[in-house]
Amino acid sequence: MRRPRFVLCALALAASPALAQVPPLQLPAASPKASVTQRVGLTDVTVRYSRPAVNGRKVWGGLVPLGQVWRTGADENTTLSFSSPVTVGGKSLPAGTYGLHTIPGETEWTVILSTQAAAWGSYSYDAKEDAVRLTAAPQPGPHEERLVFTLADPTETSVAVTLAWEKVRVSFPVAVDTKAVVVASLREQLRGLPRFGWQGWNGAAAWCVKNDTALDQAEEWVDRSIRMNRNFTNLSTKAALLEKKGDAKGAAELREKAMAVATEAEVNQHGYQLLGQKKVEEALRVFEKNAKDHPASWNVWDSLAEGQAIAGEKKKAVASYEKALSMVEDEDQKKRIRGEIAKLKP
Repeated sequence: MRRPRFVLCALALAASPALAQVPPLQLPAASPKASVTQRVGLTDVTVRYSRPAVNGRKVWGGLVPLGQVWRTGADENTTLSFSSPVTVGGKSLPAGTYGLHTIPGETEWTVILSTQAAAWGSYSYDAKEDAVRLTAAPQPGPHEERLVFTLADPTETSVAVTLAWEKVRVSFPVAVDTKAVVVASLREQLRGLPRFGWQGWNGAAAWCVKNDTALDQAEEWVDRSIRMNRNFTNLSTKAALLEKKGDAKGAAELREKAMAVATEAEVNQHGYQLLGQKKVEEALRVFEKNAKDHPASWNVWDSLAEGQAIAGEKKKAVASYEKALSMVEDEDQKKRIRGEIAKLKP
């Protein structure tokens, strides 16, 4: 007896289950996916979204209704991710990924970050899941055929999340307490391999001193570095820390101890650090000591000359450059030093 055709088809599919699980073809999307990331200090800020096109349509008040929650993109949730805690709209948010929605208006937009970041568009949006709401003023801009997000005007502590589509731009700031983030990161890093060398403890302390933060923690770190290996670098860090904390006498004493164990290269580097801090007189004393202690090194005379030139002591600088020129063998260095002398001579 002949079986019905649909029965034969069912039997064929049952016999070949792979035929029923063939993956769909990959074809270009109408709204292609995109992402943009900006690092702020140690914090990565990332927007992931799909990019609809204007395609000759009326966008605001048409394709995108005014006064209603919009997915701010196409397809799945547009998301905003932070690798560390941030502040948005005056509210602190923990690290994580948030759904980004907006309510467009003629003169004011509402920007919403939702704790739900895995939804499809804004169809299941629930205000009870809002992490933060803030307002932003739309601004006119050049035509953008496809929606685009940028992370504009980055600094060490902030970045502006900016969307542009059609002829409208909307922007809102994300702030990062970079000092707190870095100190927390340093604590974690010092639980790994860096804890076994004096360099890691000193490097963490030096960053805190330079950025004037967590000075008590920095003192613990640099003291540990010194206990592991007492040297010019960590003694200098401790001296700078004491100076920050108002102990000028203790800082001066430590700097003397640091200079007593310093190598020629370390002293030279210290001199340039002082120049970078605009402490020209102190730098000159350091360069002069290095020239006295290592008179056979052309490099110390070259550095001394540079310091003297910056201080406006042209005749002394020429004499020091000529001393360096008489010792150096490298032709490129000779050419450079002759050029410096020519600049200083009337």
